[in-house]
Amino acid sequence: MRDTTQTRIVGTTALRKEGHDKVTGSARYIDDIALPGMWHGATVRSRIARGKIKGIRFGAGIAWDEFVIVTAKDIPGENCIPLIVDHDQPVLAETQVNHPEEAVVLLAHPDKARLHEAVAAVEIDYEPLPVVFTIEESEQQQTIVWGENNVIKRFLVEKGDVDAAWQRAAHIVTGEYHTGAQEQLYIENNGVIAEWPESGGVTIRGSMQCPYYVHKALLRVFDLPAEKVRVIQEETGGAFGGKEDYPSMIAAHAGLLAKKAGRPVKIIYDREEDLAATTKRHPSRTRYRTAIDKDGRLLAMEIQVDLDGGAYATVTPTVLSRATIHASGPYFCENIRIRSHAWATNLPPHGAFRGFGSPQTLFGIERHMDQIAKAVGISPQEVRRRNFLAQGKTTATGQEIRDPIDMPGMLDRALKVSGYDAKHARFARENATSNPVKRGIGIASFMHGAGFTGSGERYLNSLVGLEADATGHITVLVSSTEFGQGTNTTLSQIAAEALGLPHEDVSVAQPDTQRVPNSGPTVASRTTMIVGQLVKNAAEALAGTLQEKKLLGEKFTAEEFRAACAAYTERIGALRAEARYQAPKDIFWDDAAYKGEAYPAFAWAVYVAEVAVDTRTYTTQVVNFYALQEVGRVINPLLAAGQIEGGVAQGVGYALYEKVVWKDGRMSNNQMTNYIMPTAVDVPNIEVFFEEMPCEHGPYGAKGLGELPHDGPAPAILNAIQDATGVSFTSIPLLPEDMYLRMAETAETVGSEK
Repeated sequence: MRDTTQTRIVGTTALRKEGHDKVTGSARYIDDIALPGMWHGATVRSRIARGKIKGIRFGAGIAWDEFVIVTAKDIPGENCIPLIVDHDQPVLAETQVNHPEEAVVLLAHPDKARLHEAVAAVEIDYEPLPVVFTIEESEQQQTIVWGENNVIKRFLVEKGDVDAAWQRAAHIVTGEYHTGAQEQLYIENNGVIAEWPESGGVTIRGSMQCPYYVHKALLRVFDLPAEKVRVIQEETGGAFGGKEDYPSMIAAHAGLLAKKAGRPVKIIYDREEDLAATTKRHPSRTRYRTAIDKDGRLLAMEIQVDLDGGAYATVTPTVLSRATIHASGPYFCENIRIRSHAWATNLPPHGAFRGFGSPQTLFGIERHMDQIAKAVGISPQEVRRRNFLAQGKTTATGQEIRDPIDMPGMLDRALKVSGYDAKHARFARENATSNPVKRGIGIASFMHGAGFTGSGERYLNSLVGLEADATGHITVLVSSTEFGQGTNTTLSQIAAEALGLPHEDVSVAQPDTQRVPNSGPTVASRTTMIVGQLVKNAAEALAGTLQEKKLLGEKFTAEEFRAACAAYTERIGALRAEARYQAPKDIFWDDAAYKGEAYPAFAWAVYVAEVAVDTRTYTTQVVNFYALQEVGRVINPLLAAGQIEGGVAQGVGYALYEKVVWKDGRMSNNQMTNYIMPTAVDVPNIEVFFEEMPCEHGPYGAKGLGELPHDGPAPAILNAIQDATGVSFTSIPLLPEDMYLRMAETAETVGSEK
């Protein structure tokens, strides 16, 4: 086999596989596709947050006989979208609605313009029921909207003896931190086309992350065998988690309309509907009570994590899981207790978003570490340095850190490249003057698990394939999807590296459940590390097949590989290899006790934010941002840096701009004119740095990268704002009006009991 100690393509900036088609405009997104005889579909949604459906009336003035109308009674299989919780949310509400955007009726018509008028003419009679809109209302359990107690999911993590530690503490520091909902704001809205070919079954084309999630859902909805459901991912204009679970719903809706219409049906949401009806990041509340010794070392941590799950579970149990595991941050503590709950409310369901629960709790712990530093009387960087996890230490779940990691060294490097010490001293001098613009600098240290949590990868049992044609061209067969993050490019680099081929000799097949195996969803920072390793394994297996047939030597050139492929296909036939996930023997997770190896590996980071706060307008500008991360081997430096820059930009929005305004359970600012995101003017100068410590579990040492950069910006920014103003802010997004109200108060919300 080839020598893999030195790489040719891995570690270089290979051109994006889909780049040419995107920049030339030849890439075809779902709304660019029109099938013969295609109609358009639309959704009639609930107009109240919770209530019993008493009747549906179709108003006068509409030629209803020209429309296809679908209600719950038209569903041939089960009226549910299963994901984690079986029998979770219905495809269409039949007897009761549980949030203001719940789908009740579907309409289709050849003229898209007439659908809007028809949707408005459908009247649904309700018997309103009591509602719950916040975590606080849900936990009071005065109104039960889910199960017996409004709890969608709960976890308990216990390590050591927390209760015995408080008496030994020199300081006990408490704090409560809040994060709001956040919209994914992908460029391309949700959309699908459904058709029922003459051969039978349903075919879905759409903008999505996880074709096999959609496939699984449609099997139940239409009561079909697996071979009669086909799902194809078309070019997808961004996702960030927002197209993980929701495409199953819109695919079911389009499929129902297409089945009844007897023709293809396209559903494309406009921006207002997409913002209001689809999933968002879970709002959160985290509470910390920490015992600290006189030197600032953690003795005990008692943490409460609460998420707002919305009206249905969707992926909430997994989001809560990741939030729980990351709640203690990149710090070692012998005694930890974490209680976490996901609460049901009558908001639209919350779902996946880049970071998947970790940004919520890492915001809490990183804001809290600055409060600990203040209570002890040491610097924010020093309190982190004294508590960092290190090789041989254990996390909250008892996972021993086996890979080498030097967080103190990373902290030193981040402080150096950002000029932290000099700037901190200069800002302190300048802020003492009458200048109304106060400057500050803040840090955040964090880690993020790569791959599915716990036993998730064992459960997925992912499979990938590689095909070689007679010319030696390689096609990678995976269900991992490209939606702007670089999947097709990095997987091609891995395969090309393993086989000694140019990058141009490898392509990735369009994800189509009739062609590609189930390699798992494109989520959880797993594609490069988990799927990429399987691609490498399959490539080595393919070369091994040629070697077994004596067509290829142990060491070979690209020309020799091509000749071997030509000989094999001529003499034997199709040349294909597969690789299935094999769990490492030394990694085990106890689901019942919620202990053990939560992830095969962690990526680590230290971020530094520099801000300017105008105390007249209460606005904050992030001036400079420094992002240092250890992500194992970097497969494609340019794509990796782009991932970091994009995550920082989203983190800036999360911290300072993006506020979902709820009114009676409905998003009331569901337009791009009033849901404010940072523009290019608002994004700071971002400097990206990498540390590379290769990991044994990923191809050529790579770890997961995609979610990590969203975890650190918000706490770093708010720590910098506290440095500038002397005031502790504990909730995001921090809008000017929020800053004004908080700065008008005299007492801080985070204090020391001792």
